Amino acid sequence: MTHSDQKASTKGDGASAWIKAALRAMAQDGISAVRVEVLAKELGVTKGGFYWHFKDRADLLSRLLDDWRDGRIAAVRAVTEPKEGETPRDGLIRLLLRQLGNPNQRGLATELAIRDWARNDLQAAAAVEQVDAERSARVIALFIAAGMEPDLARTRAWYLYSLLFGQALVTPPQDGTAAMDKLAEDAVDMLLRTTREPIGQ
Repeated sequence: MTHSDQKASTKGDGASAWIKAALRAMAQDGISAVRVEVLAKELGVTKGGFYWHFKDRADLLSRLLDDWRDGRIAAVRAVTEPKEGETPRDGLIRLLLRQLGNPNQRGLATELAIRDWARNDLQAAAAVEQVDAERSARVIALFIAAGMEPDLARTRAWYLYSLLFGQALVTPPQDGTAAMDKLAEDAVDMLLRTTREPIGQ
């Protein structure tokens, strides 16, 4: 193993570097782009450095999924944890604004690539299912805390996440922060309604 291999294979940052490189490759070109030779070239090491941390490509993919799943679950727990004095409505608006005001295009590309991979891979599908379950449970709890029945809360949580993912694929409003605030408030107020009367009546 060369000196550069050892540098990229330190038993902490080294494995993380390989996983991050794999995630970047997958986000850009899909799971088929995650190849040891390509990643080694990007990291500036030989293939030998790879085997310091991973048994094979399958081991890398398994740990990539673990890293993505754990990161997404930690993120959703952090953003849905109620702040002091915050109402469930406030929490839902904050969740929506976090995505509207700071779209993570690389994160979205990674998630879309993993979901595409999950269509044909049971391990990837299991990771996606775990992330979706955590997201749903957290947002359902906010709707229930706002006084909504569990069945309706589940439906509204699905609507909210459809909005969160869908908005990243379209051009956002160009009128600045105030427009974003209004959009988030209107969306949450619509989702919190349990009657069919138009808003404003």
